[in-house]
Amino acid sequence: MKPSPLHNEESQVPSPEIPEYIIDAAETTTITQLIVREREARDQGRWKTMRECFHADALIRISWITGNADEFVNGSIDMAKRGVLAKHRLGPVLVHRNGDRAIATLAGIIDIPVKIDGVEAQLSSHARFFYRVERREQRWRLSGFEAVYVRDELVPCVPGQTLSVAPAELTPFRSSYRLLSYVLSRNGYRVNSDLPGEDRPATAAALEAELFGWANVQP
Repeated sequence: MKPSPLHNEESQVPSPEIPEYIIDAAETTTITQLIVREREARDQGRWKTMRECFHADALIRISWITGNADEFVNGSIDMAKRGVLAKHRLGPVLVHRNGDRAIATLAGIIDIPVKIDGVEAQLSSHARFFYRVERREQRWRLSGFEAVYVRDELVPCVPGQTLSVAPAELTPFRSSYRLLSYVLSRNGYRVNSDLPGEDRPATAAALEAELFGWANVQP
């Protein structure tokens, strides 16, 4: 019985090389889904999934923490236990990739329900999120998470109710994230007052230079 031509090495046609644009699209999708998975896991309390999204030595620098991945996840668990139930609204993710490193940027809004002097309210903090992403041992994970703070707002949940915050209580805080700082400080957090923000454009520019330099990409 003759062997099938399909098993004849001489008759096999080499597979065409995958075009670079297809590889780039696949990598971009992988990185984008990684970021969405991490934020959804954070919001839904899926702590194991959240932890798996990070390299262990990832650097997180945001309002309430500067630390590594374990410290960030454990701190998020503690935050949920304290009743600070933050949720995140995410804009489209833009990925800048160079080999095994990438920077992903997106606009985001952090929503935190609060109660101030008996009035239910919603804090919404607007920011630009920056992720360092790195492929190690053939797997993409997050190497860092940082933000540039833009502005925030605090409004009653029930129309017609009045919410009052004494201006003096906000004096110690930066204008780009003062209400976020106010709410977090009321819950026992010490907020870093030197983070990048649009009220200090040089800090935002310095962060971008650091991150895009790390990945050797252009914004």
